Amino acid sequence: MHTNESVSPHTRLDLKISGMTCSGCSNGLEKALLGTAGVVDAQVNLLTEQARVFVDPDQLSKAQVIDAVAQAGFSATVLDLSAPPDTRDETDAQLVLALHRVRIAWALTGPVAVLMVLHMTGVWMAPGYGWLETLLAIPVLLIAGGETFAKGWNTARHGRPNMDALIALGAGAAFITGPMALAGLPLTSFAAVSAMIMAFHLTGRYIEARAKGRASQAIRQLLELGAKSAIVLRGDQELEVPIEDVEVGDVMLVRPGSTIPTDGEVVDGQSAVDESMATGESMPVEKSTGDTVIGSTMNTTGVLQVRVTKVGEDTFLAQVVRIVQEAQGTKVPIQAVADRVTAIFVPVIVVIALATYAAWMFFPDALIALHESAVPYLPWLQHGGASMTTLALFATISVLVIACPCAMGLATPTALMVGIGAGASRGMLIRNGEAIQTMRDIQTVCLDKTGTLTQGQPSVVAVHTSGTSREEVLRLAASVEYASEHPIARAIVKAADLESISLAVIADFQAWPGKGVTATVAGQAIALGKEAFLVEQGVDISSLRDDLVAEQDAGHTAVLLALEGVAQGVIAVADALKPEAAEAVRALQAQGLNVVMLTGDNARTAQSVADALGIETVLANILPEDKARAVQELQATGHKVAMVGDGINDAAALAQADIGIAIGTGTDVAIETADVTLVQGDLHGLLTAMELSQATYSIIIQNLYWAFGYNLIAIPLAMLGLLHPLVAEIAMAFSSVTVIANSLRLRKYMKRS
Repeated sequence: MHTNESVSPHTRLDLKISGMTCSGCSNGLEKALLGTAGVVDAQVNLLTEQARVFVDPDQLSKAQVIDAVAQAGFSATVLDLSAPPDTRDETDAQLVLALHRVRIAWALTGPVAVLMVLHMTGVWMAPGYGWLETLLAIPVLLIAGGETFAKGWNTARHGRPNMDALIALGAGAAFITGPMALAGLPLTSFAAVSAMIMAFHLTGRYIEARAKGRASQAIRQLLELGAKSAIVLRGDQELEVPIEDVEVGDVMLVRPGSTIPTDGEVVDGQSAVDESMATGESMPVEKSTGDTVIGSTMNTTGVLQVRVTKVGEDTFLAQVVRIVQEAQGTKVPIQAVADRVTAIFVPVIVVIALATYAAWMFFPDALIALHESAVPYLPWLQHGGASMTTLALFATISVLVIACPCAMGLATPTALMVGIGAGASRGMLIRNGEAIQTMRDIQTVCLDKTGTLTQGQPSVVAVHTSGTSREEVLRLAASVEYASEHPIARAIVKAADLESISLAVIADFQAWPGKGVTATVAGQAIALGKEAFLVEQGVDISSLRDDLVAEQDAGHTAVLLALEGVAQGVIAVADALKPEAAEAVRALQAQGLNVVMLTGDNARTAQSVADALGIETVLANILPEDKARAVQELQATGHKVAMVGDGINDAAALAQADIGIAIGTGTDVAIETADVTLVQGDLHGLLTAMELSQATYSIIIQNLYWAFGYNLIAIPLAMLGLLHPLVAEIAMAFSSVTVIANSLRLRKYMKRS
């Protein structure tokens, strides 16, 4: 129902569009919307059957936007993307209806086709064949093909004829020859051909619709991952409730083999969780108390109690669905070329068809000579004796049905839809199609250090000893630091825990802020801290000085341990490199990319990390707000720059870069800032994202070459009378299916990579 409610200034309206059948429809509607006063911007997507419209409410209301769509020949309803719809029922109903039309068409066309072949080959001249082919063609065109004629007329009367208009003209012109021949006019009847044109057209539409469904199933698959219910602990009871009734703060019981219903934090239990749907990582991740879990991932081994932290549209899955849905509706810059062509395609083809008829009627000699010379090689061509009008109609009908703007219109959106969906299944969230094209042109990659190249938290990277064992040094140090919340203390305690080292009981603990700590263990005095602190305590550190200096030169934080005034060991703590960091940097450099490291850390630490990774250009001591300026300076050299960071303190740099790539994990992923988000936080994902960009863009180029090349070759052949209308229709349908099938190769590519 239409309302007069206006939208807020330049607010986006998402519309579900009905009635579009080809790229001419989507381009025509987009042009109509852009020409409507009050529309700031508009994008129409044929595959998703949606329009994204930005309006000025001072000039336009929601109802007026919907009316503008109606005036262009289509219908629209407003979508609520906060609750992405599951379109399974609608899609399946459309496929069932399309298949029903195909069955009707071929049930009537099949007998006519057999009789036509028998008639043309002279095997059997069926009595009353002319009447039979004409009468059987009528229900094929009006019942099975009725929608094609209706949509063709609807778009034509609104001044934007589409592919249906061409098919309607071609099939209609072919059918008219039947009654005219029966009336005694010197024409060859193409009534049977008109039925076959429509049957092949409807078959092609059905195959195309099934292929589109495969291309667009990424959102459906994501939606199907969501849990329908959850087991919630309330008091002493375990209650199974619908997922809609789960609230933040509820504690869910998740048994082995069950899907984690929604995002949360583990409050009890230990298990391995399969997060492949979110991160693309095939190996399950160990989870225990305090760890976050992602809704719709699979619990594999143990029982978990999970406190709910997010529900509904705030969950990770909902965010992913929203990003994929929005990204699949965007365009790449190269698509503008195809859009400009398809916008004028149908009118131009109609003019060419009229010119073809005129050429055959007024300049027949050369065309007939060419036609006759090709007869021995092309079995569908008619031998001498056909009237000039028949030959002219033969060529004109072929032009109308061979021309195909659909392949050009589907070339980029299908590749984008499949590529973005495939990326989402591998933990790569791409926010817009433009990022796909831009990423392949990147020349410089700026990498943030902390959290991108490194783990983002300190850990023990080395232990040097003098007079005692490594285990004893860690045991004493962790025992003293156990109660401290300092990051270095936590790193030491974690190192001891990972090696299953049991801790000692301490006494007389005393902290010396900025210096170190002291305590006693079994009556023995322990000192742990910086070099200067232990020297103050009278400890001789000469036996460990070389190790101490080496760790400091490497940019590591080194703490010394002394027992009863005697130096026992040096523990080096640092933000360790990610295991894949060096390999990823080498791979980027091998592709000819200039790799730059940006960090707010000190120059010595930054240089040590850069040396370990083979990065030559290092920009250290940079504040978060200065990173954007550094990216801008690199862009000033003429380079396309990608910024890779954690998406929070690097927000300005991510926005400034030509491509912003956020490294994130789970529900902490920074999806609002970057063009691309790598959910897993693994730098291998960066390489895969760049490979996906190259592969997707390559598929787009292949599709466009095929679509343009097909029309450039096929239309002149049809004008010369060398293509039978049936061959033309089959080729036309095949062109669109080929583009979609080529795009679907991206799914197999991503499975192999």
